[in-house]
Amino acid sequence: MSETPASPSGLSPRLLPAGDGALIVELGEGIAPALNAAVHRLDRRIADAALPGVVETVPTYRSVLVVFDPARTDPDRLGQALLGLAGGLSQPSPEPQRRWVIPVRFGGVHGEDLDDVARRAGLTTDEVVALHCAADYRVYMLGFSPGFAYLGGLPEALHQPRRENPRMMTPAGSVIQGGAQAAISPIAMPSGWHLLGRTPVKIFDLRRDQPFLLAPGDRVRFAAVPVAEFDRLAARDGLLPDSETVAGDAPGVAA
Repeated sequence: MSETPASPSGLSPRLLPAGDGALIVELGEGIAPALNAAVHRLDRRIADAALPGVVETVPTYRSVLVVFDPARTDPDRLGQALLGLAGGLSQPSPEPQRRWVIPVRFGGVHGEDLDDVARRAGLTTDEVVALHCAADYRVYMLGFSPGFAYLGGLPEALHQPRRENPRMMTPAGSVIQGGAQAAISPIAMPSGWHLLGRTPVKIFDLRRDQPFLLAPGDRVRFAAVPVAEFDRLAARDGLLPDSETVAGDAPGVAA
C-alpha cells in the first residue's frame, strides 16, 4: 500500500460491525500521516472516556477496532458513543510523540537483499543506505507479530514489490522493506520483505516494563554503523545507557 495525501479535513467516520464483540470506527480512506494522527486522537479519546464494557482498542492505519464485552454493554449504545467521540477529530491537537534513532549494520550477512534492492532501483548500495537513513519514518500501527511496527515514509525511489519467494525465517532485528513500507523484525519470523540490514536494539523484550519499544505515532530514523559498533552494542543487547544520549539522538534512545 502507498501513502496518499489524504487530509483529516475529509474525515468521514463510519461504524462497522466486527463479529458480536467488536466494532470498527473507520475515519477515511488511504494511508496518510494526518489521517493516522486522527486515528490516534480517537484512540486516546476512547481510553480517556472509559466506556463501560470496552475491553481493548486496536488503532490501525485509518480506523480503530474496539473490542467489547457483549454482557456488559449494548453495541448500539456503544456505537453511538464511539461516533460521538469521533466528532471534531479534523482539528489538529498536540500529538504525544517519541523519536528514535536505530543503529543498523547494512548489507553483507546482515542484509542479504541490499544488493538486489539497489540493482532494481538503479542505485548503488551506498545510495540505498543513504536514502534509508535520510528518511523520517512514522509508526503507523503495530501488528502481525509482537511489536512489529509498520513504518511509513520509505523514499519512493525504493518502493519495490515484496520477494517472490519469502524466507522461512529472518533474524530478530532485521531491517526490512516491502512495497512502500519499512519495518524491523521484532522476533525471528518468516518474511517476504527485503532484508537490508540488522539492528542490535531489541524491538520486543519481555524483560522491559514496556515490552514493545515502538508505539503508534513514534518517529524513527536509521543510522548506519560499522561492524565493530554493531558487535559492541549486540554484546549488551543493543541497549544504550543514558550517558550516550546526545540531544535525544543517540541510537536506540528516544528523544
